[in-house]
Amino acid sequence: MNQWLDERLHISRLNDKFLRKAFPVHHSFFLGEITLFSLIVLIITGILLALAYEPSNSLVVNSFDPGTPDKQNLIPAAYHSALKINAMPFGDMLRRVHHWMANIMVAAAVVHMMRIYFTGAFKKPREINWWIGMLLLIFAALTAVTGYILPYDNYAFQTVGVVYAIVKSVPWVGDWLAQAAFAGQFPGAGIIPRIYGYHIMLLPGILLALTGAHMLIMIKQKHTQPQYAKRLAYKKIVGVPLMTQQTPIMLILALLFTGLVMLFAAYIPVHPIEVFGPPSSTPIPNIKPDWYLLWVFGALAIIPGFELELLGGSINAEFIGAMVFPGIVIGLMFAVPMLDRAKDNQYYAENPTNHPVRLAAGTSFMAFMLMLSLAGYKPDLIQAGLLTTANSNTILWMLVVVVPVVIYFATIGIVRMIRALREADERDSLAHAHADD
Repeated sequence: MNQWLDERLHISRLNDKFLRKAFPVHHSFFLGEITLFSLIVLIITGILLALAYEPSNSLVVNSFDPGTPDKQNLIPAAYHSALKINAMPFGDMLRRVHHWMANIMVAAAVVHMMRIYFTGAFKKPREINWWIGMLLLIFAALTAVTGYILPYDNYAFQTVGVVYAIVKSVPWVGDWLAQAAFAGQFPGAGIIPRIYGYHIMLLPGILLALTGAHMLIMIKQKHTQPQYAKRLAYKKIVGVPLMTQQTPIMLILALLFTGLVMLFAAYIPVHPIEVFGPPSSTPIPNIKPDWYLLWVFGALAIIPGFELELLGGSINAEFIGAMVFPGIVIGLMFAVPMLDRAKDNQYYAENPTNHPVRLAAGTSFMAFMLMLSLAGYKPDLIQAGLLTTANSNTILWMLVVVVPVVIYFATIGIVRMIRALREADERDSLAHAHADD
């Protein structure tokens, strides 16, 4: 049978070319695999949820609270199906696992990108994979956003209203763009079917295509090797083969990871759609996006309101804060490989302290994003009495600007101190060696 299959499918060639690929043995290299495991579980749980979900905002009678014959309690079909999923055996658990896996996938992708950046693994010849990774991060966030709109409770209703307004704020073509993206005016009958199509077909298809390209390029170019590999066998691949050793490790990690997330989901509830209720014109105070988009919300919160008329179009604070500013930030992240001037291929992961400027820029950027995320809590900080309406913007802008600068120079200083101590240790070792001679 093996010979018959090999003659037709060339399995032995597949084994020699791909299944014997060596993988580095280092815990930081599992971050990308955790992102992949999360995507797989998301697809599986998403399929199961789709079997019971009704992608429609047509009004139906609420079977849990039908009202009276004279005045029936009508709610959107999407919201009603989400209530029914919660009432199903393990339905709420399924929603929880799906929700937390989405958050973990984005978080693992962010930490994975941080590992790539700080170790210089984005350098030649891996620039393309850095850009693909950035696209994966962006589309993963978009997929998650469309996902928490689907229950179509009042929170989702208010959220999609904010997103619609942001798209509509694009000068000259905003109104057309918003209607094209959301199947008409908001609120409209086509919004949930359109977002459902994005969430279960378009965006997952893009994610799977990008993931496949990312993995194929990684297999072709091979991983950057940990530093210990340089001492063991210079410019040789040091690691364990995919089929006989890496695959069992990956399977064990996938099972442990999924089990831990399910345990976590069993005790930590997710978005309470019953509390928010069906769509309503009643606004939700201090509505916020998930953590990975909170920095955009923070930028919107502290940019002063303005509106500029230009050639028949309107440029306002909403467009600058939610479209232009995030575009600049993401553009800088895309530009990272082009800022490196090395001409040789990068084989080994670099020690971050050997590149103090890159390390300081990375930590400063992280502080910048954290301060912007803190600005997203501006109404809460005012309500708690920590800030006032008069001084909130000034203080938050100072934090957004000053803290990253302080972190940058502090990182440079710490790295210099570490390198001085390292050089002192090397001098002491040499002095002791000469004394022994």
